[in-house]
Amino acid sequence: MTKKNERTLKLLNTALTMEKKGISFYKEALSTCGNDVGREIYKMLKDDEVVHIERITKIYSSLEAGNDWISEWKRLKLVHGDLNEFFIDLAKKHSTDFTVDSSDIDALNVGIDFELKSVKFYTEHLEGAEDPMEREFLESMVKEENSHYKLLDDMKFYLTDPESWFAEKERSGFDGA
Repeated sequence: MTKKNERTLKLLNTALTMEKKGISFYKEALSTCGNDVGREIYKMLKDDEVVHIERITKIYSSLEAGNDWISEWKRLKLVHGDLNEFFIDLAKKHSTDFTVDSSDIDALNVGIDFELKSVKFYTEHLEGAEDPMEREFLESMVKEENSHYKLLDDMKFYLTDPESWFAEKERSGFDGA
């Protein structure tokens, strides 16, 4: 096995561990969250982590067998569209029926930190990627993990200050603005 392949297998092994931790975290957050918005978000994020694991496992198996990067991972798509629109629709749907407690905010803070670390991990490895397929995979992971971060950050804003969130997202104007 070449050093390049060893480096990539180590990267994928670490990524697999991170994504498994993500599933565990989102399962726990899903079971303890006190509002429908959070539960729907955590379920969707958990499902995304499952897709990430499937992708990583396919690539890892191919490389471990001595083959090159495969494009099969591209067929494993996330089931939602734009996360910003997804969240806006969800927030509007549940705008009057949600409760928040400190454990919900604590969970969001953990999730935000987790997603930022994932973005950093994939970004750092992207800088050293030489194979075009590896680069494409890492770019995709950075984009998806960054969208997870933004979603959780937006959810925190929504849960801690819904009036300001709606004012910003609805793009409502203020007198004199």
